[in-house]
Amino acid sequence: MISSMRKILTVAISGFAALSISAGEVSEAAKKLAAESEAKCEATASTKPTPVMIKEKVAKAVTLIEKEGSKAFAKFKGKDSEFLFAGTYIWINDMNGVMLMHPIKPGMENSELLGLKDSNGKRFFVEMIDVCKKQGAGWVDYMWPKPGEKERSLKVSYVKKAMCDGKPVILGCGVYDISLEEIKKAEGQ
Repeated sequence: MISSMRKILTVAISGFAALSISAGEVSEAAKKLAAESEAKCEATASTKPTPVMIKEKVAKAVTLIEKEGSKAFAKFKGKDSEFLFAGTYIWINDMNGVMLMHPIKPGMENSELLGLKDSNGKRFFVEMIDVCKKQGAGWVDYMWPKPGEKERSLKVSYVKKAMCDGKPVILGCGVYDISLEEIKKAEGQ
């Protein structure tokens, strides 16, 4: 039985793909922090992130998480976070597809997202986990709204496996409006 503090959220991405997920109530403080995080992403969007910038920021985040564990999650949120930059952000999910930390969408936290599909039907969290299991890190493309927007845009995210509190997790960060092919070309692949 679902407790009174739990509710079913429907995550719909531009009306195409929908998935019901169970998530805890989002506190007013969490909503305020998410709004602050989203505003910082929007305010920094004039700087376009490069694949190198994304990989460097994820590497720094991995170092932090492996050192401080889940106690560091707060450092990924709010107007003073260095992990909200160039119109994007870092999120953390576990190897079972459960969102552990999302600076802009706190309602996704503690939700299993393996069934979530983008508007093209891609189960992108499944693909992210597969990439990390097979390669340790890599790029995954999918459709996702930019911070502050509802329309879907092409997003290509760099995901990397790390250890947090003795358990494997995935840290990810994406760039919008650049194709996977362009990223591979920029990386010399």
